[in-house]
Amino acid sequence: MEPSSTPKLWTLSYLNVCIANFLMACSFNLLMPSIPLYITEHLGVPQTKTGIVLASYAIAILMIRPFSGYLVDLYPRKKILLISFICYVAIFFGYFYAVTIFVFIIVRFFHGLTWGLSTVSSSTLAIDIVPSERRAEGIGYFGTFMNVAMAIGPFIAIHIYQNYSFQILLYCAIFMGILGIIAVSFIKAPERPKLEREKISFDRFFLLPAWPIFLNQLLPSFAWGTIGPFVAQYGKQINIPNAGIFFLFWAGGIIASRIFSGRMVDKGYIHLVNTSAMGIVAVAFLAFALIHNIVAFCVSGLFIGIGFGMMFPALQTLYINMAENNQRGTANSTYLVGFDLGLALGMLVGGYISGIYSFEVLFLVASGLCFFSIVVYQSISKRLYNRKKLR
Repeated sequence: MEPSSTPKLWTLSYLNVCIANFLMACSFNLLMPSIPLYITEHLGVPQTKTGIVLASYAIAILMIRPFSGYLVDLYPRKKILLISFICYVAIFFGYFYAVTIFVFIIVRFFHGLTWGLSTVSSSTLAIDIVPSERRAEGIGYFGTFMNVAMAIGPFIAIHIYQNYSFQILLYCAIFMGILGIIAVSFIKAPERPKLEREKISFDRFFLLPAWPIFLNQLLPSFAWGTIGPFVAQYGKQINIPNAGIFFLFWAGGIIASRIFSGRMVDKGYIHLVNTSAMGIVAVAFLAFALIHNIVAFCVSGLFIGIGFGMMFPALQTLYINMAENNQRGTANSTYLVGFDLGLALGMLVGGYISGIYSFEVLFLVASGLCFFSIVVYQSISKRLYNRKKLR
């Protein structure tokens, strides 16, 4: 039972936005590990070129994210979420007709546009619903639903792909998406004061005071981008029976981290959480690259999950605390652009590194970038935040 003085977090609307977020992310991540396998095995794409296909959706996300923040700050967020979510689900049908690599890239690109708008509107709507006194905790649990989906989705996907077909995967994703749309329809969005149309300027699309934190965020986000697309191939190479088990331990780590990290951030330990998380991820990637057995494979996944589960909600809180109330959408989109740009670089560069060198080298690079992110955070990001935070 929560104390009467503590605002209630788990309302029906908050639960629905979390469920919708989970279903949307799970449907999307059914494709993340299966697309590299599908395009190399069925479309004949060489390993060095897989990053281009994988990054096409991330490039689309980068294009739509800044505009997404502007739109959700100006228009009703639930309405934008419903429209973008419906379009997102409809585009899954395009994969049935993607029989050439060019068409596949186009479909993936448009999927990225709808995914980008859907995630900004859903996360901003969640922040509106969460009591301000429990914001970091609420953001953390909301993110957990997405992160768990990013873990469970690939595990399910590898099983279905190996035992059934890529087409069955698509039907599963469409079904999940439809359930997500139903969940969104039950959300009661809080009333917001009607905003006058402002003169469009760059700071309506990007939270300018936070740009050094944005650059800092790219480093661990690159490491994150090497996980979904390449872990399944790496596991196959080092003879792991079902590499999807990595994602279950990853999800377990994310869930475990959310038990304590959100409350630590709310109590003022945000810098300790971020620095510790970056260190945990760096060491875990190092072990993942160098030790080749099922135990190291799973334990590394667990600690990578713990580190990222701590880090990303804390990083997102930095942006939110540096933004005015009428710039929450902008703050969210800036955070998500940083995440997606790093993700795109991880996929794009990761395809080349793994194709020319090896997966081990790729994960060593990811580890090194996370170690470097600690230096950047302590020397730049921490000082900037302390100087410019609004709350």
